[in-house]
Amino acid sequence: MLHGPAVRRRKLGTELRSLRTSAGLTSGEAARLVGWHQSKVSRIETGSSGVKPADVRLLLDAYGVADSQLRELLLVLAGSDEGAGRHHWWHAYRGVLPPTYRDFISLESQASAMRTLETSVVPGLLQTPEYARAVTRAAVGGLDDERLDALVEVRLARQDVLRSDPPLELSAILDEAVLHREIGGPDVMARQRQRLMEAARLPQVRLQVLPFTAGAHVGITGPFVIFSFSSTSDLDVVVLDHLTSSLYLERKEDLQAYTEAFNTLRIHALSPEDSLDYLAGLDDGA
Repeated sequence: MLHGPAVRRRKLGTELRSLRTSAGLTSGEAARLVGWHQSKVSRIETGSSGVKPADVRLLLDAYGVADSQLRELLLVLAGSDEGAGRHHWWHAYRGVLPPTYRDFISLESQASAMRTLETSVVPGLLQTPEYARAVTRAAVGGLDDERLDALVEVRLARQDVLRSDPPLELSAILDEAVLHREIGGPDVMARQRQRLMEAARLPQVRLQVLPFTAGAHVGITGPFVIFSFSSTSDLDVVVLDHLTSSLYLERKEDLQAYTEAFNTLRIHALSPEDSLDYLAGLDDGA
């Protein structure tokens, strides 16, 4: 288990080593091409040292990597503040966002798909402003209004990934408890359920409710997120949230275990169509 910066270094190093090998270069030859010692290339590839975005750009040029999406993703993993469009908007909130949250947002902004199990709250990408405010106030104690407003702004800005081109493909499984936990009051919950129904009808969103009747299941140990990337599956990662930090699991066996768990939960959950009917029934008082 690794924290965000460490997992990013390791994933970046693994991908750079793969690209170097594909280019038919040894680490020594790569070092000579960019004017470095061979040991620097080795440290970068093993993730034992950090690497500047400018150095990553040099290596990508040396390896003949022209894929703009892959280049940008690897530069984000190196901590680049550059990028077109919305990709780095969160840097304006550096003063209020902890590093682990910034790492999460950077991965979310570059991912092609996200699978998430939620057992307590509605996923951030599907929250209404009122719901987001109530959740943030409860989760982060002692917030003044200015900081609370900023965190809610961030939560809502993150939702742009569902409207980007191409949009993030979101597959969310919500434990039934999420829909019965009254956060912010009845009116807030009613608007939140309407938002979920609107989102469930989007082609890029697959929403399923895991009913109480499913009994004990593999997801009772807690929520998780799986990020997938179209450029390379080697960058896929599982994120586990805790009260004060996040853990990133990037070993293939971890990814396989959580992928299998998610697929099992999808089988036990209501279908997307039945989940939509269930949400509608809650609003009808059924």
